[in-house]
Amino acid sequence: MAHIQWYPGHMAKAKKEVQNQLNAVDIVLEIRDARIPMASKNPMLDEIIKNKRHMIVLNKKDLADPFQTKGWVEALSNDNTQAIAIDSKKLSDMKLFRQALKDFTQDIQDKWQKKGLLHKSIRIMVIGIPNVGKSTFINQFTKQKKAQVGNKPGVTKGQQWIKIDKDFELLDTPGILWPKFDDQEVGDKLALTGGIKDTHYFKDDVALFGLELMLHYYPDAIAKNYPIAKEAVTPPYPELLMTLTKNMGLLDDYDRAADRIIRDFREGKLGRMTLDRIEELSLYVSDTQTSKLNKDHQKDSDSTERA
Repeated sequence: MAHIQWYPGHMAKAKKEVQNQLNAVDIVLEIRDARIPMASKNPMLDEIIKNKRHMIVLNKKDLADPFQTKGWVEALSNDNTQAIAIDSKKLSDMKLFRQALKDFTQDIQDKWQKKGLLHKSIRIMVIGIPNVGKSTFINQFTKQKKAQVGNKPGVTKGQQWIKIDKDFELLDTPGILWPKFDDQEVGDKLALTGGIKDTHYFKDDVALFGLELMLHYYPDAIAKNYPIAKEAVTPPYPELLMTLTKNMGLLDDYDRAADRIIRDFREGKLGRMTLDRIEELSLYVSDTQTSKLNKDHQKDSDSTERA
């Protein structure tokens, strides 16, 4: 599989702009893709924002595995960071987010009021890698079409301040990817979910990666959604893609079949799937958090089985 690397010059500029504006904001609002809560995190972000108060929005929760999402919300929350999962296209979810944001910043407002600053608004920096739904989120949050929207990475090109109401003011920033993927699987996950432009990878490679993950974590999805018998859904994956291409009536047009698989995954037609797995928490969080969360998930599983 070809290695995916992508770091356009405008993203290096965007990183500098974010650093320059950090002192002007009260909190950083980071948008991630709920299907890839860790792969959609820019690993440079901690270095950039340091101890700045931080809220993580796991967007596109309607496309993600709800059990996995629940675990990631718990894992990503701590004393200085709050995580919340939403579908930014749903008004009810945006209302829940707004209340969570208000609760999260209430102590800042209380401190200002004690100082006699009664009409000061919370200044928020919105940041996220490309195509996590940041522009859609901003337009829903502001109730205005202030941010340019597109179902492709790299739509937002520059920073802009957006006045929401008396409580909040928001700074939109371009999506920022990092210079190099130390883990190639991160690049593959971003490509599959749409975080990297389609011109920067081979579609058959990404489709094969998707088939492998689906077969491992969601084994019924392939046979349920494509013309293939369940017993025929087996490795090796190139042969599986060839079989699917033929059964789709596409002869040997593997690129077209790969494109369909990628598109179906992105649109949620294959079911709600999460690629960054809660079972692999030890790769991302401390042993103490892992132990606690695994116990919580076991309780949830036991409750589900009893129900």
